[in-house]
Amino acid sequence: MQASAKSARRVRDIPDNTDHSVHRLTVYSVISVTVLIILALLFIFPLYWIVTGSFKTQQAVNSAVPIWFPTGDVLTMRNYNELFSRPAFLWLINTVLICGAAMVLTCVAASMGGYALAKKRFAGRGFLFTLFVCAMALPKQVILIPLLKELAFLRLHNTLWAVILPTVGWPFGVFLMKQFSEGIPGELLEAARIDGAGEARTFVEIVIPLIKPGIGALAIFTFITAWNDYFLQLIMLNDTKVLTISLGIAKLQTELSTDFGLIMAGAAVGSIPIIIIFLIFQKFFTRGITMGAVKG
Repeated sequence: MQASAKSARRVRDIPDNTDHSVHRLTVYSVISVTVLIILALLFIFPLYWIVTGSFKTQQAVNSAVPIWFPTGDVLTMRNYNELFSRPAFLWLINTVLICGAAMVLTCVAASMGGYALAKKRFAGRGFLFTLFVCAMALPKQVILIPLLKELAFLRLHNTLWAVILPTVGWPFGVFLMKQFSEGIPGELLEAARIDGAGEARTFVEIVIPLIKPGIGALAIFTFITAWNDYFLQLIMLNDTKVLTISLGIAKLQTELSTDFGLIMAGAAVGSIPIIIIFLIFQKFFTRGITMGAVKG
């Protein structure tokens, strides 16, 4: 009994080093998650309104009292039937082809260019990189007339290539990939040369795996930029067969300025590829942004 009493006193005498910050961290986490959920709902609401509005009748869309979810007589497939009775599917295919080709070509060209500027030593390297940085500050409106004349000379105007090629020359891609390529250890490249690997093999087997997060981030940036580049599409594309979904929706809005259900249906269909691309490259995009933040 005396031994038990002494043990109990020793236990009471041990200082309480419990970290009470756990409770504060828990409260902070709850508040943070709550704020994030509210912000997510605010950002998702326009997409929700477009999707639900695309299934509403014209009277329901123009109703003064919001109808949050279409049911009964309000629910209709007329907007989508009307949309696909027009060449909307062709417009969507054109847009996916433009953005997909621009994304792939930009990632390939920017990866090689950024790697060369970061790891190769040649005359004029600094001046060339300065030109890329300066080009990033130029709006497209400044080079529109020379670009239009050049594409017309090459007989590419009013074709899909007229929108793809200017996007491939996006200087931001080279700038971004140069920053990622700077982190490649020179010892790996030197070891590859000693092992007899050529430039192509070194780039494919060593460089690309190391800069893959940057490529994922660039892929999302390029796809979204090409998708939303309404101004360039408006100038370069005139024929109905080569229109993008953005131009097609604008055309519907011009012809049928009060048919908002049809316009919402076009916007809902047009948002599907963007969502798919983001979900595919989300992991690489997050890693790329995190690496960029750590590198400063």
